[in-house]
Amino acid sequence: MSFVIFVAPWFSENATRFIAAVQTVPGVRLAVISQEGQERLAPAQRERLAAHWRVDDVFDSNQLVRAAESLSHHMGPIHRLFAAYEQLQVPVAEARERLGVEGMSAETANNFRDKSRMKTLFREAGVPCARHLLASDEAALWAFAEEVGYPLVVKPPAGAGAQATFRVDGAEALREALNVSRPSPDQPLLVEEFITGDEHSFETISVGGRAVWHSLTHYYPTPLDALRNPWIQWCLVLPREVDSPHYDDIRTAARRALEVLGMDTGLTHMEWFRRRDGSLAISEVAARPPGAQITTLVSRAHDIDFLSAWARVMVRGEFDAPQRRYAAGAAFLRGQGTGRVRALHGLEQAQRELGHLVVDVRLPEVGQTPTGSYEGEGWVVLRHPETKVVEEGLLRLISLIRVELG
Repeated sequence: MSFVIFVAPWFSENATRFIAAVQTVPGVRLAVISQEGQERLAPAQRERLAAHWRVDDVFDSNQLVRAAESLSHHMGPIHRLFAAYEQLQVPVAEARERLGVEGMSAETANNFRDKSRMKTLFREAGVPCARHLLASDEAALWAFAEEVGYPLVVKPPAGAGAQATFRVDGAEALREALNVSRPSPDQPLLVEEFITGDEHSFETISVGGRAVWHSLTHYYPTPLDALRNPWIQWCLVLPREVDSPHYDDIRTAARRALEVLGMDTGLTHMEWFRRRDGSLAISEVAARPPGAQITTLVSRAHDIDFLSAWARVMVRGEFDAPQRRYAAGAAFLRGQGTGRVRALHGLEQAQRELGHLVVDVRLPEVGQTPTGSYEGEGWVVLRHPETKVVEEGLLRLISLIRVELG
């Protein structure tokens, strides 16, 4: 039996899904380190844990080391220590190194986590990406804006999921962004050119430093555009034609990017753009499972449990590349107006027209507080062997369903 430790700040819905996935790996005794008490877990899942250790701050590698050492004293040598939350990748890697546990190094984790460092490595290696600057004061930021021109993107160097990210279209918009977050030597801001084009994701499973599987997803529109326009019902499409020659350039660039960053074994989530002239640019890469229901889309497109497959990669370093059988897509249902969810319109018509395509659904509930994110208050996943059918189905879905706030 292998003793494995999973780290999570809280027992959120996603965290419990990840824990459940690791629990499916045969021959594993699983312990969890968290800031919350294990009573927050469902009894059935709690009973399947070999151990639990609560700490005050899971982002403190010193506390992680002390907790892991205590668990190891009772459970034996640690086979794996890992996390799925992006902000945990560096402290967990630091703890691994101090404990002598196999896994991604702290240097590599920093390559993925620090987006300014990442882009510097990309440009030095010839990997296509946006021009950027890590600004520690406003003067440097204004100088970059004058040199590169507008629009620009301003964000923290270790952000995730478009958090605290601003598109600035001119000097006035830049002043407004600086009123929200000002750069300093202790808290610099990453500023980069805004790339115009279509945004996509690219997921890769790597084993022993070699990419053994990939997937990609189209965003309609970009997450940043969805954040800027609350009325937009954001959609994702995972095309069936993942091995099409149309994607040869991103497959090549993605493999080179992962090599530059030092990827060994695990799952990565890359965001990239196809410019209007056909060229590409990699935005950033995260060494973790993707959000926005992408793991669900991958599961449905291949008829597998993708999270369980990810867990086996992390624990055993094993992955059997599946065959893609379908295209899949998700529509995120966002409330229109202000206040709480008041009503859901168009659902019956959508069910009549598109019910045969629906494989997963979470509808907004009356009285629900809006999330304020581009993922909205609910979502619907469609699946079909033909990509065009999924694309057209999503467009029809978001034209029919309206979430009323009030």
